[in-house]
Amino acid sequence: MGELSVRELPLFPLPEVVLFPQEVLPLHIFESRYRIMLQSVLENDSKFGVIKWDPITKSMANVGCCAQIIKHQTAEDGRSNIITLGQQRFQILEIIRSTPFCSAMVSWINDENIDNFQKLDSLKDSVTEALSDVLNLTSKLTNTKKNIPDKLPDNPMELSFWIGAHLGGAVAEEQQRLLEERNTYTRLKREYEMLDHTRKQLAARTALKESFPDIKEN
Repeated sequence: MGELSVRELPLFPLPEVVLFPQEVLPLHIFESRYRIMLQSVLENDSKFGVIKWDPITKSMANVGCCAQIIKHQTAEDGRSNIITLGQQRFQILEIIRSTPFCSAMVSWINDENIDNFQKLDSLKDSVTEALSDVLNLTSKLTNTKKNIPDKLPDNPMELSFWIGAHLGGAVAEEQQRLLEERNTYTRLKREYEMLDHTRKQLAARTALKESFPDIKEN
């Protein structure tokens, strides 16, 4: 990546939001401290950290994802709409300031090196198949057309991030665990289990719908 492994990064804590690498995240900036942060970030390298904030415990997660601003528009009243793209994941080493906005020393994190590509490829195929089944069964149940995206990542690690970001009904805690996981195989395996569980539930509901077509879906 050619970047220093440790750097200072402004942080943008978001309740119940987990950003994954290569995912697009639009944000509306209106609080004065984040307006100041945005100005500072745009003058620097357009990067800041998105980190999950728990409003109940009033605490931040320890692992987040760097966001790069790819588009920004500021209105006359100072509010801004920005579009960001998830970059690498980071771990907070220490919070170095909290005003006017939070900033931390972070280190970039990566998945561990993979030794069994065959095993990983086979799991990747199972995950893609389970995803396809879930979408097909959902289409049947809701009478809508849900297709598997054409540009689904082929790289197992990128696929695992894509699925983590698009898991329907997944709670932010589960997504946070997937983001923090540093083994591609383990992350994909967990996603397979979730997709397989959903597939079985949907298959049972589809069978019920076909046997009793007059029963209305909730």
